[in-house]
Amino acid sequence: MAAAKSGGVITLKNVSKIYGMGEIEIKALDDISMTICAGEYVSIMGPSGSGKTTLLDVITTMMKPTKGEVFIEGVNTTKMSNDELAAFRGQKIGFIFQTFNLLPKLTALENVMTPLWINNIPREKREAMATKLLTEVGLGDRLNNRPNQLSGGQKQRVAIARALAMNPRILVADEPTGNLDSKSSKHVMEILENLHEEHKTTVIVVTHDESIGKMADRRIIIRDGKIVNAKGDGKLICQI
Repeated sequence: MAAAKSGGVITLKNVSKIYGMGEIEIKALDDISMTICAGEYVSIMGPSGSGKTTLLDVITTMMKPTKGEVFIEGVNTTKMSNDELAAFRGQKIGFIFQTFNLLPKLTALENVMTPLWINNIPREKREAMATKLLTEVGLGDRLNNRPNQLSGGQKQRVAIARALAMNPRILVADEPTGNLDSKSSKHVMEILENLHEEHKTTVIVVTHDESIGKMADRRIIIRDGKIVNAKGDGKLICQI
């Protein structure tokens, strides 16, 4: 019998994203409907120009669709203002980027504390929270190192700790191993797998790496703005 996940944490209904170039329209996304279960581990894959980055931007509310609706935990985000979306994202979604996006003048601890500071968490509490997160990703001895004193794998682990600072329900990783060697890549992916398995975090990974894509419960393959394959391993059903 198929195992059931809780209801859809992200739902797209008839979503299109159209870019206009004079009289020419380019459909980056073409009438996409999909659901990602709460606690699911999903990879999004596709060739360059397929629309996977646009799909990620729409899923995470960084970009509004031209047509259609995007629901996160039942909230219709397409009806929200940009300011409302920014606050909503900060509470619901953690981001991990290929280029780490760490602030170079801040220590690892200060980088992880940044979203906590933005959300007005008292200094003593945010320092304790950031220290705990960095220790959990194996960097308890690197709290005071700045990014230029860290390896690529260590930088990405700082980025993961920062993404987890607000305890998001959804963790999004955009080519998280693109700048890492194989050993560091394996360590980073083990951390993501643990978050999914132990903490039931919804994990969405965009990757061109087939071996990383296969680690997910379900692979969503996109081509020419359309989902051409979204099959999993047969074990996942969202409860409605």
